[in-house]
Amino acid sequence: MHIRRRRWLIVAALLSALVVAAAISVAIRIPFSSKVLRDRLVSALEDRLDADVDLQELTLRVYPRVHASGRGLTIRFEQRTDVPPLIAIQEFNVDADLIGLWRHRVARVRLDGLAINIPPDDPDSEPDTKDEPDKSGTPPDASVYGRDVVIEELDAPDAQLTILRSEPQKAPRVWRMHQLKLRQVGLASKMPFETDLTNAVPPGQIIAAGTFGPWSRNDPGATPLDGQFTFDHADLGVFNGISGILSARGSFEGTLDKLIVNGQTETPDFMVNLSGHRVPLRTTYRAIVDATNGNTTLDTVDATVLNTRIVSKGGVYEVEGAHGRIVKLDVNIEKGRLDDVMRMAVKTAHPPMVGGLTLSTSLTIPPGPKDIVDKLLLDGRFRINNGRFTDTGVQTKINDLSRRARGKKVSEDEPVARVTSDFAGRFKLGNGGLALSDLSFDVPGAVVRLHGDYSLRRETLAFEGDLNMDAKLSQTTTGFKSLLLRIADPIFRRNGKTVVPLKIAGTRNDPKFALDYKRVFNR
Repeated sequence: MHIRRRRWLIVAALLSALVVAAAISVAIRIPFSSKVLRDRLVSALEDRLDADVDLQELTLRVYPRVHASGRGLTIRFEQRTDVPPLIAIQEFNVDADLIGLWRHRVARVRLDGLAINIPPDDPDSEPDTKDEPDKSGTPPDASVYGRDVVIEELDAPDAQLTILRSEPQKAPRVWRMHQLKLRQVGLASKMPFETDLTNAVPPGQIIAAGTFGPWSRNDPGATPLDGQFTFDHADLGVFNGISGILSARGSFEGTLDKLIVNGQTETPDFMVNLSGHRVPLRTTYRAIVDATNGNTTLDTVDATVLNTRIVSKGGVYEVEGAHGRIVKLDVNIEKGRLDDVMRMAVKTAHPPMVGGLTLSTSLTIPPGPKDIVDKLLLDGRFRINNGRFTDTGVQTKINDLSRRARGKKVSEDEPVARVTSDFAGRFKLGNGGLALSDLSFDVPGAVVRLHGDYSLRRETLAFEGDLNMDAKLSQTTTGFKSLLLRIADPIFRRNGKTVVPLKIAGTRNDPKFALDYKRVFNR
């Protein structure tokens, strides 16, 4: 980003102080003629801001108090007539008294119809290098701007900040500030502020208060900023595939190009639309925000879903040529619950499986309008400990598999709840499908090793692999079948285990297990 464009953002944030400082500086030095005052004000602003300035009307009254009002003020940088002016003010009013002016203090300034438009970089312009960054970290001296004027109270109701995009097809980012109040406004001082604004995506109300400044002239990104914020009624439904109403609380401190944010969020009705289940989601986070471009580095995000803790880090970044931002995270779950996670991902009233969960994965959500289920990308590993299927029919099949794999008779069958399974494997999720490799499924007496695919939307299975059993094939049944299988025992017996090639098809609720005859005879 050009240094000049970064400075525009700061100038926009400090516009009110600059306008009033120039107006008052002129007013106390020249005859009180509105026309002369208007011309001098325009000239002063053009000189200070290196910009094209237009002011339609300016009037001045000195009795009983000094009152200046103006209409139609616009400020345009670098003759950019291809975009809206950086600054546009429909009307401004300045109130002061002569004693205050003598002390370079203004009682009150009100800006109505303030519109700030941050343009994209001009691709034909050269980077602005005339102002080298000030690495000293010292605040700007008042002499840099002339004698500092302090505005005791500045209000800009119903202001609007718009960040334009370099690609015309991309909608601008718009923030509507219902209230913007600054106190003790001066270019070389800390300025307390309060603002109430509507966030665009996700839509919701942000209330923030803190201090801004002093403005770092040579390195605008180093301008200090700190305070607290609340973010309420944020509708996550604007993101395809999820829904819920989020609220957040937190604090921020640092500089414009490195703002450290610590906060907490609560979404009591968070839902992945594919599942149809609402779950409470709580997070605490630490983020580093570059306020000059909106990129956010997530240093730590600690989330809780029901009884499962999810820890992640990564970032949210703008992508050139794309609408929206990309999310990249590294996600870890230790000692979590599979049922908590599955409740967000499957449609059934009860999670199909319960058990302990350990997971480590990269997570990417590319920009774009697709449903989050269809564009979510995962690549990682997982382990499920003591897993048990909640569907009685499925669990009965698992019990039967374990019993037969150990060569037990039907009379020695165990209760459903007593047979648990362990899973582990590597997975990749993309385009609504889950690919599993190195998948192992353990039950007492047997280990299944598989690879294949699972469709999230259709809930269909397509896997193949090997079943490794302690018992011989002939020991998995009784009677005449057992006698016949004794012939096949040597074919499937390897290193003290029975290895059976198999395929799994069907659906999640009704899996179909079959012998893979092709691989048997290819041996």
